[in-house]
Amino acid sequence: MTWWIVILLTMAALSPLAWLRPSRRQGRQITVRLEARRRGLGMQLVSQEWPHWLALQPPSPCAQYHRPRRAGKVDSWSYWQLAPGQWVNQWREPCTDTRLNEHFETLPADVFKAEADRQMVALYWGEGSEEGALQRIAAALQGLA
Repeated sequence: MTWWIVILLTMAALSPLAWLRPSRRQGRQITVRLEARRRGLGMQLVSQEWPHWLALQPPSPCAQYHRPRRAGKVDSWSYWQLAPGQWVNQWREPCTDTRLNEHFETLPADVFKAEADRQMVALYWGEGSEEGALQRIAAALQGLA
């Protein structure tokens, strides 16, 4: 009987250590973020105020993957993915720029927003477990920069 009590007390003392182990989803996120760093992408968690008209509310904070823009690019834009493959601006007008649409078509369905300013181009991604999504995101960021 004494051994059972010792075993139970030991298990009770060690059980909080299991909480420190990352979940499978967190492990996938860590792997994706490290691979993004290897590909030269920047990543940060950003708090964002999302438009009320989005069908699926993105997480806040959301993962922002970004890269610097090339010299001489001065255009700025911002588009949200209303539905898979349907990109709209803040007034819900569809994106008519064919160069942007070529890159937007390759993005996963859980990319919520794409934006660019004079310094960088960024994608806000839900980091889903879709196979090959990071490669498509890296290629789109390279093309949009």
